[in-house]
Amino acid sequence: MSLPRLALAVIGDEIGPSLDEMISFCHEHEVRRLDMRTVGGRNLLSMTLDEVSGIARTIEKAGLQVPTFVSPLLKWPADGKGAEGGTVDFAFDPADCPGEDPLVHAFDLAIMMGAGRIRVFSHLHYPGYRPQDLFGRYERLLDLALTYSVTVEVENEPVCNIATVTDLAELFDSMAEAMAPNPLPPTFRPLIDIGNAWAAGKPPSDAEIAALAPRTDLIHLKDRDSAAKRTVPLGDGDIPWARELERLLTAASEGPTREIVASIETHCPQDGRNATARSVAGLRRIAKEIGVEVV
Repeated sequence: MSLPRLALAVIGDEIGPSLDEMISFCHEHEVRRLDMRTVGGRNLLSMTLDEVSGIARTIEKAGLQVPTFVSPLLKWPADGKGAEGGTVDFAFDPADCPGEDPLVHAFDLAIMMGAGRIRVFSHLHYPGYRPQDLFGRYERLLDLALTYSVTVEVENEPVCNIATVTDLAELFDSMAEAMAPNPLPPTFRPLIDIGNAWAAGKPPSDAEIAALAPRTDLIHLKDRDSAAKRTVPLGDGDIPWARELERLLTAASEGPTREIVASIETHCPQDGRNATARSVAGLRRIAKEIGVEVV
């Protein structure tokens, strides 16, 4: 069985803060997909529908697609809970959302941009977390996913309760058990971030990848210099990306998905544009090495 192909995307603000910089990069490097998170240093979730409408029109006129709204949903403390951990990149205060309900506003923005996916988190980490703590929130998100026909993508993030791929596997196993005999809906998927798992000190096991990959249609890509404890362009670090991609795509081929969006999340703000260019080239090189098509 052939491996699923990779649909290359870049997260716009990893290139630069302005929309013009994001678009010019895509044209220069023949990238057709632009995942959106912030523009001009402002998270889209803090913008009005009119503001995001203008951004969406500009992207469309440039001939680009937005596969995913890289939202900060639930990247804030859970109600009645504190938070512990280090610096939180792209954290969000729900009070900054102009909509009455940040969840609804986020889905409205996704539709406005033509994004079929919306990234969500699992609240900032707190002591005593259990996967069941998230069931109510995710059930609300699944209701919205059904209403809007937008897929909810749960990402593992080191500062959140779901920090590793291990945590992702535990969540999806718990949700599947709670919903049985009904299956998990296809609009609820794991957004596997292998780089984040390595940064948290817990690379995914074969069993965890085998459990999650058949449900996966979106991954985030970054690399890691473990000795220096910093993120580097894809292919420049010590994460064995050829092996990681090959085992993920091999496991994914057991499911129905024939294409997975591979979104470059460079995390090299000191040299964002060049680092993202090197990451795009790195992905194309690694994919060729393992015989996977990149489109």
